[in-house]
Amino acid sequence: MAVHDDDTPPAGPRLGLDLALQGGGSHGAFTWGVLDRLLEDEGLHFSGVSGTSAGALNAAVMATGWRRGKREGAREALTAFWQDVSRSGSIFSPFSAGHANALNDNFKLDKLPGYQWMSSFFRSFSPYEFNPLNLNPLRDVLRRHVDEDAVHASGLRLFITATSVTTGQARVFTGREISVDALLASACLPFLFQAIHIDGEPYWDGGYTGNPAIYPLIYQTAALDILLVRINPLVRDGTPQRSEEILDRLSEITFNASLMSEMRAISFVSRLVREGKLDPGRYKDLRLHMVADDDGLSPYGANSKFNTDRSFLEELFELGRNAAAGWLKQHRGDIGVRSTLDIDREFLRGPRKHK
Repeated sequence: MAVHDDDTPPAGPRLGLDLALQGGGSHGAFTWGVLDRLLEDEGLHFSGVSGTSAGALNAAVMATGWRRGKREGAREALTAFWQDVSRSGSIFSPFSAGHANALNDNFKLDKLPGYQWMSSFFRSFSPYEFNPLNLNPLRDVLRRHVDEDAVHASGLRLFITATSVTTGQARVFTGREISVDALLASACLPFLFQAIHIDGEPYWDGGYTGNPAIYPLIYQTAALDILLVRINPLVRDGTPQRSEEILDRLSEITFNASLMSEMRAISFVSRLVREGKLDPGRYKDLRLHMVADDDGLSPYGANSKFNTDRSFLEELFELGRNAAAGWLKQHRGDIGVRSTLDIDREFLRGPRKHK
């Protein structure tokens, strides 16, 4: 499916890089493309991977494949997983456009007949009412593609974030805590699926408290370089006016809020370390990087994150591969040397001034 790039990574020591993978439903296929391209580069060494929702699924599938066949095994596992998602239909929502012939408007589900009614239905009734048997098709897909023992033995240190319904705090699953249930919890949208109970505690989607959580990579890995794969747009022009557009934008803002807070804290600490006001032996001056493609992804509304049509997923995959290839070409030499992400410009900018 992928076209290999002509650029061959230069020889040299392996470059340590932690990964932080955002969630975003089927837009996680963009991250699949990014990982596919990164895994081709044998000079990159991944130690820690923090993932939320679809980012968590990508991380666990990659770890399963890595254990079975290193880099090529990880690439093959990710491809098999997303192909299965496209065949399985309604994975990220009870409503899918997978079998609808109305995909000529940027794959937006709100253009499909019945979408408005279905959306209103899911806001009026809880999953405990319309899905009393608690059927979750994602569970079957994960069981086919995630081997818990392989994940634990992969050598990749995973951090999977879910939100505690009781406390409202992030719960980061790691080590042998990682399970299919932990992945389902990380991807559990509360209006669509019943909370996932683990050791008696109910959990919802991790995007509410960490999308993705950066702090586990800071405190529990030695790497100073972290690559964020961002799939949720930070900026959208215009003011939403339709109810669906308003809800979609609110969802994006909510799922970016925790990341923006962490980035603000990281920027503050890094500045104090560079100014000599904090002990560099106790605090990290991180080198942050980011792969994103707002121009490529922004035409797809937030409701398209429920779309598992194969052609859509493959389009996102190619966007991700191209974004990663472009980042590597421009910034691979910066790994281990300097940050390539300007936190203040990307995450802390104030309102834009209009002429």
